[in-house]
Amino acid sequence: MNASLDLLAMMLPEGADSALIASRTNRRYLTAFDSDLGYLLLTKTAAYLLVDFRYAEAAAAQAKGVEVVCFKKLSDELKRLIAENDLKCIALEGSGFNLNEAARIEKMLVPAETIKTEELDNAIAKLRIVKTSSETEKIMKAQRITEKALEQTLPLVKEGVMERDIALELEYRIRKLGAEDVSFDLIVISGKKTSMPHGVPGENRICPGDFITFDIGALYQGYHSDMTRTYAFGEISEKQKRVYKTVLEAQAIGLETVKAGIPAKDVDKAARDHIYQAGFEGCFGHSTGHGVGLDIHEAPTVSSAGETILQSGMVITVEPGIYLPGEFGVRIEDTVVVTADGYINLCTLPKELIVL
Repeated sequence: MNASLDLLAMMLPEGADSALIASRTNRRYLTAFDSDLGYLLLTKTAAYLLVDFRYAEAAAAQAKGVEVVCFKKLSDELKRLIAENDLKCIALEGSGFNLNEAARIEKMLVPAETIKTEELDNAIAKLRIVKTSSETEKIMKAQRITEKALEQTLPLVKEGVMERDIALELEYRIRKLGAEDVSFDLIVISGKKTSMPHGVPGENRICPGDFITFDIGALYQGYHSDMTRTYAFGEISEKQKRVYKTVLEAQAIGLETVKAGIPAKDVDKAARDHIYQAGFEGCFGHSTGHGVGLDIHEAPTVSSAGETILQSGMVITVEPGIYLPGEFGVRIEDTVVVTADGYINLCTLPKELIVL
């Protein structure tokens, strides 16, 4: 087995002698192989990746630390492995099975019993929460692709251009530059729509006096990037400038708080307090950040409820915002790597107010 599988085997829930994992990102993390269907059966001494004929050859070449099992009938192979390994109790990955799937799988696992708790998911999250240098490099590569694509797209932002067209152009350039996909449905919104944190690009046309929010990211070798920049198009009001300045200050204060050894909630409090003290209480409704990796949103949560103690190697976002319904909104977001005495910012694009 590989190092991650060895560690997980020692973290199995009490009473379990094995685990069955089905979620795509957890399978990829633990085996280095990606497929939309597959099952990882982990015992305390062995690991089996069960895939069907479509993925068998690729899995045999790419999967690390596992024995690849090609199944025609999943239940037959599971029963064989249970018998060969004398398994008595299998922990099921909660995020890998819905209720119907869990019931179906449990029948296949007889005579072994099953454990259905959050313990297995929490153990995997604990492994994934601190990134290796290889993981960080992939996130950084995704970030560089994102930034270059945005730099190539900004000159196309003109009066009368539709949000949707800008978003489509940006997605094309992200893929053209080597990403396998975008991290999520890109957010490119303007004008009053910027007051919606997750607004959807539509037929709105860019107008003078607009803020334009770009919340964007790329997917590179399975790893995500995440960044938000807000630009002004033409002359904007003093109120818009004040809001932008407040968010920029809040983000800087949040970043200054980041370092190993502090609770994630301290980062949220630092940024949020500044926004509220500036007179915008109630205008910042989402968390200040989240972990980034194989999933675009993963542990740790950087919110008022974020009890996780930051550790060196964690990758998180810091993204405060102010949203004034019916008027406009501003968000500024960087993705950073936590270090012993601070952070490494993976985002290099400027954050001072830029007028397009």
